[in-house]
Amino acid sequence: MTLWWIGNLVFLAVVIPVVLLLLNRVVRPILEIKHYADDVLDHGVKLTGTLDCVPVLATTCELTAAARLNVTRYGLALARMLESGTGREPSARRGKLRAR
Repeated sequence: MTLWWIGNLVFLAVVIPVVLLLLNRVVRPILEIKHYADDVLDHGVKLTGTLDCVPVLATTCELTAAARLNVTRYGLALARMLESGTGREPSARRGKLRAR
């Protein structure tokens, strides 16, 4: 019976602290990973909020193309007006604008 008590004391004094030490070495990285995963989730949710206007980019691209076309037409009309008002020959620049 005395050996049984000595075995229990050795178990309490040696084995349990070693198990707790090893458990601590496993639990600490697990908690760090959980913290990083929560951080990634938080920032991912915030990022999706900024992506709401991405579908509107296609409309913006179409509108800028139409605006470029209108600016080109305006430039050609202005060039025609200036050339007809001064009596000059049509310039080479006019041909370049039409080529676009």
